[in-house]
Amino acid sequence: MENIGFLPIAPEVALLAGALLVLMAEVTLGLGRRAWALLAGGSLASAFAFAVLQWLRVGEIGGQLNFSARDVTAPRLPMVVMDHLSALAGLLIFAVAAVALLAAWRLVTSLETRGAEFVALFLLAVAGLHTMALSSNLILLFIGLETASISLYVIAGYTREQERSDEAAMKYFLLGSFASAIFLYGIALVFAATGSTSIYGSGGVAAFLDARIIVEPGIVLIGIGLMIVGLGFKVSAAPFHQWAPDVYQGAPAGAVPIMAAGVKIAGFAALVRILNVAFPALQDDWAPAIAVVAAVSLVVGTLLAVAQDDLKRMLAYSGVAHAGFILTAVVAGRAGIPGMWFYVGTYAFMLVGAFTVVALVSGPKADRAPFELFHGLGERSPFLASMLALFMISMGGIPATAGFVGKVSVFAPAIDAGYLWLAIIGILAATAGLFFYLRVVVLMYFRDTPAEAPGTAVAAPEVPVSGGIVLVIAAAVALVFGLVPWPLLNFVGDALPL
Repeated sequence: MENIGFLPIAPEVALLAGALLVLMAEVTLGLGRRAWALLAGGSLASAFAFAVLQWLRVGEIGGQLNFSARDVTAPRLPMVVMDHLSALAGLLIFAVAAVALLAAWRLVTSLETRGAEFVALFLLAVAGLHTMALSSNLILLFIGLETASISLYVIAGYTREQERSDEAAMKYFLLGSFASAIFLYGIALVFAATGSTSIYGSGGVAAFLDARIIVEPGIVLIGIGLMIVGLGFKVSAAPFHQWAPDVYQGAPAGAVPIMAAGVKIAGFAALVRILNVAFPALQDDWAPAIAVVAAVSLVVGTLLAVAQDDLKRMLAYSGVAHAGFILTAVVAGRAGIPGMWFYVGTYAFMLVGAFTVVALVSGPKADRAPFELFHGLGERSPFLASMLALFMISMGGIPATAGFVGKVSVFAPAIDAGYLWLAIIGILAATAGLFFYLRVVVLMYFRDTPAEAPGTAVAAPEVPVSGGIVLVIAAAVALVFGLVPWPLLNFVGDALPL
């Protein structure tokens, strides 16, 4: 083997070791939640530190391809890539995962001994998500996708005592399996057309397309389309979003942030690497398809979010619209990657913050969060209400928030790439979206607390220290990068694929 550097896979090693140690701490040693927290926190902190080292290393010597064949007569087919794109994906995934696990700690506590299994599955899911971002081979990318997906299928149905938990897990599993099969079929077609599943290297897909002129690229285009469908399911882009509302609602509220935020980061990292490295010569073919998916996501997500009466379902449909906003930047190719990173990075923290408030108000195991629970929240819990109001305002794209800067950063490259019509649809969707975001703010501050009834919590929600830390971090991201966005915009400007 050549270029066998273990730094590119060091975060995965740390996370897998953390998952194993958490299980051993419970099963073998019988240690409690404090040990789980220390082991999981140390694992995520180590992974984040390795991602920082990766970023610095790439800055010194440039991107690296790792785990390639030694035989010089064979085509070079690297499996792992370490560049600024994979390092930034790691920084975001591990930071969001740490905040999401902190937000889910009430759920972990309520699960008692089963909490160790939940934490282990959580770490395995995070390892799979980062594997998607560092893969330079489509098969390894698929393995990372399945590692994350299978862990999340179990997490979605972890609270089986809740009515909708099993339904959420089953829907997520069945639809996710179909999406994975479609993605794998797309890989098979790309392999049939090019003879390779590697993105990089002398024997990779990109090298094949550079060296040959394909007169009838039909099989390649169908393969690209199927891979877009598979990843579109993971990031809940329309019309591949049908799983999201039911899964978000049925899964325990404390577990939704990693499913909603972490998967989007990994999914878009994989998508931009595939499209901009393996198939840049075919951008005129795949960009219109991405634009159509973006437009459908914007329209469908916005219209269906308006009709919801449950905050978890509303956030699910708004996530469909946000996937459309992010795809608006993807159509611009490499020029849109910095804007995509800014948007997905800041949105992930706002999403974690919003679902943290939902979990604190409705309960960590709750499968429903009807709007009635949030009536009068401004009076019962001013802190939670102010935090949720900030997240709603930022997601809506009000100026002076990160959401506003994010929308500008994805519209500008799309317009420069000739997709003015898509930017107009995005602006209209953002304007219409203010209705359901501001609706939540109105309910919290201008509606009376409902009369106490079975299943309706009217008391002031308790805010644990872990939940408060999560909300402060998410609020800081929404405000700081809304008022001073340039440091982050300049930072993510370097996160282009090798």
